[in-house]
Amino acid sequence: MTEKPRQPNSAPRDPFAPPPELEVVADGHDYRRRSTPLSFLLTMDTLRSVARVASLAVVDAAGIYVAILVALESKSLLFDGVSLSANATQAYNYGVFAVLLTLLLFGRAGLYGDRGSRPGLGAVVSALFSVALVALIYSLVVGRDFSSYYIFWGTLIFAVVIVGSLRALYDRVSGRLLRAAGYRRSALLVGVGAHAAAVGVALSSSRANPVEIVDIVGPAELDEAFDEQYFDELVIADPGFSEERVLEIVDRCHERGVRVRVAPSTSELLARRAEFVPGSAVPLFELRAPVFDGADFALKRFFDLGGAVFALIVLSPLLLLIAVAVKVSSSGPVLFRSRRPGIAGVPFACLKFRTMYEGAELRQSELEDENEADGPLFKIRHDPRITPVGRMLRRFSLDELPQLWNVLRGEMSVVGPRPLPQRDYARLEDWHRRRYLVLPGMTGLWQVSGRSELDFDDLVNLDFLYIERWSLALDLSIIVQTIPAVLRRRGAF
Repeated sequence: MTEKPRQPNSAPRDPFAPPPELEVVADGHDYRRRSTPLSFLLTMDTLRSVARVASLAVVDAAGIYVAILVALESKSLLFDGVSLSANATQAYNYGVFAVLLTLLLFGRAGLYGDRGSRPGLGAVVSALFSVALVALIYSLVVGRDFSSYYIFWGTLIFAVVIVGSLRALYDRVSGRLLRAAGYRRSALLVGVGAHAAAVGVALSSSRANPVEIVDIVGPAELDEAFDEQYFDELVIADPGFSEERVLEIVDRCHERGVRVRVAPSTSELLARRAEFVPGSAVPLFELRAPVFDGADFALKRFFDLGGAVFALIVLSPLLLLIAVAVKVSSSGPVLFRSRRPGIAGVPFACLKFRTMYEGAELRQSELEDENEADGPLFKIRHDPRITPVGRMLRRFSLDELPQLWNVLRGEMSVVGPRPLPQRDYARLEDWHRRRYLVLPGMTGLWQVSGRSELDFDDLVNLDFLYIERWSLALDLSIIVQTIPAVLRRRGAF
């Protein structure tokens, strides 16, 4: 690696000073903050911070107002027939308090921080839930009289979708503007092997959060990198580092004002769930099975039932239209019942709109040599068994909608690890089957993290990550992210 002299990482960076020019040539690529017509934005840190907070506040305020208005209009269309102008006035009256409360709680959650430290959609969902709860409690305390409390939970549902979508669009647009201005958060990746390389690819391909990998170094080259390179953050992507080495790295970075992040391995995720076992001769921590029970199960089941009923009602015209299209386009039943292992490997009939010609499953063995998927999965980009209507349904995952009935029957969850066909399940390794400790889901981290483009082991690790980190906010965030992931059709075939 050849490079030009740069400012060493020897002192904390002045947040009000212009960022230093990066001129690093690594692996044949020239990484630098280039001079462009928009480069003047980079020298105005304080103004950019104010603009960021103000613009995000406007986005959130608009999202909250629109969510209230949509909730009121939905009720009017279904029940009381109140005019749009009356609903707009009422939305403004409710919105003043709701927006102020949202800005306060969003600020407290760090949602107006810089893009390098700003939390994601999970924090947005959690903060919106707090807004709805505080608004409800306040209304009860001051004696407000409501014929129903739909305005609170209805607004919450629409706010999650609208505010979450607006913020995702904001990140995407602002990310492109920053890229046009030549801005990248420079990151030094510390690690060796495939795990570090995969983390580097994921970071550098992010559109919403522009990051450029200044270099990927091992432990031996880290000290030299500290002295010779400037970087905004350091990412530890090596599960083999000793505890002492990690603490040393963290201390040195904090002394220089450099943010430290860790890309955890599966074993590290497991350790975070360990529970202390008292009364032992030596300190012991127990790793419990990652199952949903007690209050967690009740909360998730209530969410599944409410979400499935709501989706079936709203999507009923689309479901009818798809059923007619499947029926008239080719012979055979409208629904296909795929026998798939569910929780604990117990099989169930997973419902889908039929996307293949009759007898397609009998031709599976003939096509095994054309399989394009990694690991035990079976995928063919141009599968001859799929009907024209079925290809369109699969492209946008519309064939999965009948699984809402599986959710109502308790065989599936709205969010969870995707159930695999029996053919794929039989080819799983033992460690893969740990994903069957919970109910399978209609959507999950697979669907919002690359879908068919990811290696199978990466997909399984995403399932483990979901199981270990489950929360209602995570479920809501995955649902919101599923919609743009499906519309982009990324990796779907």
